Amino acid sequence: SPPELSPLEQEVLEEYERLSTNMKTLATLLDNLASNPTVGILDGLRELERKTSLAFTLLKASVYSIVLQQEIDWGAGGEEQGGEEAKEEETKVEEEDEDEGE
Repeated sequence: SPPELSPLEQEVLEEYERLSTNMKTLATLLDNLASNPTVGILDGLRELERKTSLAFTLLKASVYSIVLQQEIDWGAGGEEQGGEEAKEEETKVEEEDEDEGE
């Protein structure tokens, strides 16, 4: 015959049984959600995709604007401080481009 369980052991076993039932219910619900995405979820994901795309476009525009402004600032600073060096570098780059083109 099986040994008698103490009240605490019996309570622990009952709690595990409830936990097991809840986990099975959760697994069933998750399986249903995974196999049949609802229209609401799909609409939400589409909206999120649009917003993400917009944010990415704005980020690219901001980065481009910053880079362009830095180039303008550096160009102005280079002409004031070392215009000859900047011109020599520009000529060097143009010559390299011509060599590659041949």
